[in-house]
Amino acid sequence: MAPVTGAPIVIVGPTGSGKSNLGVQLAVRLGACQIISADAMSVYRGMDVGTAKPTEAERAGVTHHLIDVVDPTEEFDVAQFQHHVADALAQVESSGERAVLVGGTGLYVRAVVDDFDTPPKFPDLAAELSAEPDTAMLHSRLAELDPLAATRMEPGNRRRVLRALEVTLGSGRPFSSFGPGVDAYPPTRFVQLGLEIDRSSLDARINARFDQQMERGFLDEVALLPRPLSRTASQALGYRELLRHLDDGAPLAEQVEEAKKRTRRFARRQQRWFRRDPRIRWLDALSPTLIDDALTALAEADRSDSDANQ
Repeated sequence: MAPVTGAPIVIVGPTGSGKSNLGVQLAVRLGACQIISADAMSVYRGMDVGTAKPTEAERAGVTHHLIDVVDPTEEFDVAQFQHHVADALAQVESSGERAVLVGGTGLYVRAVVDDFDTPPKFPDLAAELSAEPDTAMLHSRLAELDPLAATRMEPGNRRRVLRALEVTLGSGRPFSSFGPGVDAYPPTRFVQLGLEIDRSSLDARINARFDQQMERGFLDEVALLPRPLSRTASQALGYRELLRHLDDGAPLAEQVEEAKKRTRRFARRQQRWFRRDPRIRWLDALSPTLIDDALTALAEADRSDSDANQ
């Protein structure tokens, strides 16, 4: 069996920046590579057009993992993702090939790259805590129970405060004990490449891609989905808006524009999230030499890793 030639590769960046295409090109040029999707929505069967899932032709014969894993009525969270990726990584590396993780779901990527100790969920407790409207009071309660966790988040970040309280109360151990959190960037065996693109170009790409998705039958795809979608599947960009048109009669043009706007906002959040990670090597998504730039960055990373291990 041939040895794995290099550390696992991760390609990140905002939606519409060209991650999937670069991943396939890299896999083809490097050879002996398999792709693992790190997109939270590509796991859902039947959600193809709207999630920009690569077609069989676009996969160029490269083996892909974590695509079409569950039905859209099923929940799929970060802990399940970690489990599936661990299995996929083991398969790829046992075959002597190199894994290329491709995706823009920031928390999912970090959970794999930094091997997060994912806290359990306590749905009933989460619902009970959510009924309290005063976020500042909830943060004060967290500060009493887990001062370290409280200092790691803004008092007004309701989602994070609720989650930290849920875990602390439900598990009987501080939320902070599950790891340093997303603000720590320790050494990792993964080589991370990021695609950067200016805002105006990205907006234009997002708008054009959504129009193309509509032409390719996005609305028909949504119409065929079972109802109701799971909580996680219903977060997919564009689906919520098209469901409002199909199920509630909202004007289609209005919902299309809302979907584009929400996608652009999401892309901004992705850029901010990935920009905080100092370990990512950044590439110009619009460069005509992008694939060569990526290969150069990988070669430099592989040499650095080799030197560090000598």
